[in-house]
Amino acid sequence: MALIGLLGGGHCIGMCGGIVGALAMQRPDSKERTQPGWLLHLAYNGGRIASYGMAGALVGLLGSLGAVAGPAAEPLRLTLYVLANLMLVAMGLYLAGFSVVLAPIERAGQGLWRRIQPLSGRFLPARTVAQAFPLGVLWGWLPCGLVYSALVSAMAAGSPWRGAATMLAFGLGTLPNLLLAGYVLARFRGFAQSRPVRLISGLLVLGFGVVGLWFALTTSIG
Repeated sequence: MALIGLLGGGHCIGMCGGIVGALAMQRPDSKERTQPGWLLHLAYNGGRIASYGMAGALVGLLGSLGAVAGPAAEPLRLTLYVLANLMLVAMGLYLAGFSVVLAPIERAGQGLWRRIQPLSGRFLPARTVAQAFPLGVLWGWLPCGLVYSALVSAMAAGSPWRGAATMLAFGLGTLPNLLLAGYVLARFRGFAQSRPVRLISGLLVLGFGVVGLWFALTTSIG
């Protein structure tokens, strides 16, 4: 999941690069600034990843409802596993440039985001970690097909702890891209969103999903 988060860098920068750039521009003057910019960026991203972990725990709890039933729940666990790998295939196509694949899922999250986004005004401009971290927590609920795909894998993990760990690993994988975007946004954004990079990343993620589906098929037949 960390590798998938890293490979999704082009999409992350496309979705969140504007936010990162805006946060980088909101530097208070030297009299108002109480903490260095790099620390604030870590706090933003720490809050974002914390939100991923919370969401992973919630969907992992849902997935565990099938896991606790013992052998009788095996078909449900297999279904979740297959669904998770189908979402990886969709994620790979999404990263490769077929944005229509996950667009309906992103639209489904817009209602929640419209309720959450206005709360961010309470923490802007963020001058301290105490302001930047909760701002990042809110940012973590931005509608994103890549995140929603990862959440299906977290659900298939079968427990709140594993679900949280799955999403934390995914979030840490996205961290290098967004930290770099905060400092060298224009140049790095162009590279990460270039067609060859997105295509290679998408095919790799799609490959993970295909291997998972093959494993599910051979296991169920066996």
